[in-house]
Amino acid sequence: MQELNPSQIAQRLHQLTEVSVALGDTRDTPALLERILRVAKQMTDADGGTLYRPSEDGRQLCFHISLNDTLGIHHGGTGGKPIEIQPVPLYDSQGGKNLASVAAYAANFNQSVNIEDVYQADAFNFSGMRDFDAAFGYHSQSFLTVPMTDHEGELVGVLQLINAREPASGAIRAFSQTDQRFIEALAAQAAVALTNQGLVRQLEGLLEALVNLINIGIDEKSPYTGRHCQFVPELTMLLAEAVHETGEGPLARFRMSDGDRRELWLAGLLHDCGKITTPVHVVDKATKLQTIFDRIGLVDTRFEVLLRDCEIRALRAQCEPGANIAAIGDRLASEQARLRSDRDFLRRANVGGEGMPEADQERVRRIARQRWIGPDGQEQDFLSAEEVLNLTVRFGTLTEEERKIINNHIVVTIRMLESLPWPKHLRNVPEYAGGHHERMDGKGYPRGLTREQMPVQARIMAIADIFEALTACDRPYKKGKTLSESLHILGKFALNGHIDPDLFDVFVRRKVYLEFAHRNLHPSQIDPVDEAAIPGYRP
Repeated sequence: MQELNPSQIAQRLHQLTEVSVALGDTRDTPALLERILRVAKQMTDADGGTLYRPSEDGRQLCFHISLNDTLGIHHGGTGGKPIEIQPVPLYDSQGGKNLASVAAYAANFNQSVNIEDVYQADAFNFSGMRDFDAAFGYHSQSFLTVPMTDHEGELVGVLQLINAREPASGAIRAFSQTDQRFIEALAAQAAVALTNQGLVRQLEGLLEALVNLINIGIDEKSPYTGRHCQFVPELTMLLAEAVHETGEGPLARFRMSDGDRRELWLAGLLHDCGKITTPVHVVDKATKLQTIFDRIGLVDTRFEVLLRDCEIRALRAQCEPGANIAAIGDRLASEQARLRSDRDFLRRANVGGEGMPEADQERVRRIARQRWIGPDGQEQDFLSAEEVLNLTVRFGTLTEEERKIINNHIVVTIRMLESLPWPKHLRNVPEYAGGHHERMDGKGYPRGLTREQMPVQARIMAIADIFEALTACDRPYKKGKTLSESLHILGKFALNGHIDPDLFDVFVRRKVYLEFAHRNLHPSQIDPVDEAAIPGYRP
């Protein structure tokens, strides 16, 4: 057998260099594996080849790709037929290493096996190969089997080549020592590339698991917030894909790669991670007087005391000589009716709403000034200053101070995310996640950014965040709004500089809202939408 001349060696070195570059560039593992096998065949002029991968439990070698030029076989890989060949066991029934299979032997001992003629070799069991030859009218002869191991000696795969051929005549020849060394070099480089890909996937999986860990913590603390942390990224990606597919208008040039999508998805998952530090009594404040419990019960108790006091005074008055029992009874009924009316009013005022009238706020203050004898025996105002502050909240259930606490979650989110050493392809996660409470007119928080200062992705997330919050039906302080109600509010936001009007146009025109609704909203919320009636939208 003639060894390679310098020109042929230079050619193989060039092939090895090219595949080394390709191994570092691609993240498509199936395509990478097929390229490895094809380059190995090409370098050695082999007629066929097989690439094995270890099973998940590490006890078998699974056929991953099988190629044979003479027989026109292409099984596995990126475009081949499904492989139906049984895996090769690495161990026998007693747990010992399988020494009968050449592929298993190479894997178990991390050693290349070069066989000149398998029909003359008796060290291994080639019965399966002989059956193959008989079935297909083929003649297997020379074999080169090379293990692929990572930097820790762990098996990554096995390369097996069959029937090296003379380039000029096509005659079958043995694999030379030069062939073996080149394939061992290729296998080593391929193992490094595959290991690196595996490590990257593991790190990405770990990162996503840590993200989910944070969201599990938020969910356990506040279930509706955990739901929000799952739905906002889903809606964000729906709108982002719709913008990506838009071919006209101001957003026609917006495009995303797969890496961009992953970056935005992670940002969506983490957009409210700062809420893990927000007190539960603020996050889940269902009524105005709620802290650890709803203190409206304490107010009810005070009314019961006043009602009792009225009754005691009336009974005492009726016991006086010459008392007008009927008049006293009428006065008692009138006083108790007023107290019950005030009690019912405070119960209603305790429930957050869209806007509390000034007259109702003043009535709360009037009731608060009423005097009663407290548990300490001292006369005092019926409501404390803190209770008045809460019961006169105009919108929702949160006081101004509590809103500041809630709003601080985005500051914490940014601080948490900016403290992480994000890799280059994820470096925008803090900016995307931290911008969803900014407004197009610069009146948002925490940085007061304008539309021009915000990336499209952050503007997309702002719409997703608001729409999910409007339609969420599990919030303890409100009911989920219908589609038409939510789109009407968003339309006003698009007009007043709150959200991006161009993105809102895509949101409606591409019916992103409807796709999300069919996936996640209760059927009762999916009412008919007259898009022509949506503020700021022109069909």
